[in-house]
Amino acid sequence: MFSMTSTVLRNLVTRKSTRLYPQEVRSPFERVRGDLEREAANCTYCGVCAAKCPSQCIRVKKATATWIHDPTACVFCGTCVETCPEKCLHHTERPRPPFTAKDAAITEGFKY
Repeated sequence: MFSMTSTVLRNLVTRKSTRLYPQEVRSPFERVRGDLEREAANCTYCGVCAAKCPSQCIRVKKATATWIHDPTACVFCGTCVETCPEKCLHHTERPRPPFTAKDAAITEGFKY
């Protein structure tokens, strides 16, 4: 009990270590990996990003020109961005917003 007294007194006089998130938003760190975005016009649906993704959150169907990304499974490792031969994937600097429901981002393009 007495060993905690110094910790309690120190916490009373120092600043808070947490933030009230929606009201106080911290600026992102340098080179942070945020949401994954794809430039659909440059994508050839080769499937390299899906094959290299360690969390298997990307699925590509070349026959129907469909690219499916599950952002709740993404670990933001950046492997898909580095291995994309067309360089059409990139991470934004804004963090992923909180989810209210699990949903996948499905984009369809043109067949080549």
